[in-house]
Amino acid sequence: MVSAPERRALVPVMTDRGISVRRACALLSVARSTVGYVPAQPAKDAPVIERMRHYAAMYPRFGYRRIHVYLEREGFRLGWDRMLRLWQLARLQVPKKRPRKRLAASRPRPLPASGPNQVWAYDFVFDACANGQPLKCLVITDEWTHEALQIDVQGSIRSRRVIDVLSKLVSEHGAPRYLRSDNGPEFVSHAILRWLQETGIETAYIEPGKPWQNGTAESLNGKFRDECLSMEWFRNRTEARVIIETWRQHYNEDRPHSSLGYRTPKQFKDEDKQREQASTHQASLN
Repeated sequence: MVSAPERRALVPVMTDRGISVRRACALLSVARSTVGYVPAQPAKDAPVIERMRHYAAMYPRFGYRRIHVYLEREGFRLGWDRMLRLWQLARLQVPKKRPRKRLAASRPRPLPASGPNQVWAYDFVFDACANGQPLKCLVITDEWTHEALQIDVQGSIRSRRVIDVLSKLVSEHGAPRYLRSDNGPEFVSHAILRWLQETGIETAYIEPGKPWQNGTAESLNGKFRDECLSMEWFRNRTEARVIIETWRQHYNEDRPHSSLGYRTPKQFKDEDKQREQASTHQASLN
């Protein structure tokens, strides 16, 4: 069935062929009063679509929900229905990834975090530069705030380098209670186990073949690859370090996280700290 706007668009075509406006409207079942109507809604939607295109070009892997957060920051107030309608009108749909089989997503994670700086998770992500230099990235995250604490980029990372990075983070944030990882050789070396014992940090190794037990780190690794490594072209390792650190700061301070109610890890961390201070103050009054 042809819609009313499409029928109205046919009226000038018929009049150009010698048919009167009255006759054309009668044949197309269009009211004559609507022939010259110019809808005002496209003019209202144009600035919104322009900003949508801007953010979609900047973050091509983001869907309309995350772009909605950026538009709200600029003062655009849109409901979800209008946001989705304009997103589809602008043809900005993100290509869907091939669905992967979800393994035991509902199983409880051993030693789950219940507050900031309780459980850190770390893992490795691998890539390469255009000049052939390999990249080995040590990715460390706080499971409660989802903050990417560090992404250390080297050609090769041994246990000594892991200890240096962890020592720096402990001096900045304090020591976590647990460190979660797989049983990779860098994480079970005698040097790391000795350092963990000296600093009073306990280990929380995941079981072999069960990556969902390290879900926060796996989620960060996937976003890191999808939104940074797969989108960028590194000429050398030095350039890779700069770009990856810029992405890490964007991930912590600007990128909305659906798991945090579309807040950034920094916002979530600040709000959590304010709640803790208010609770401490209330307890002192009582």
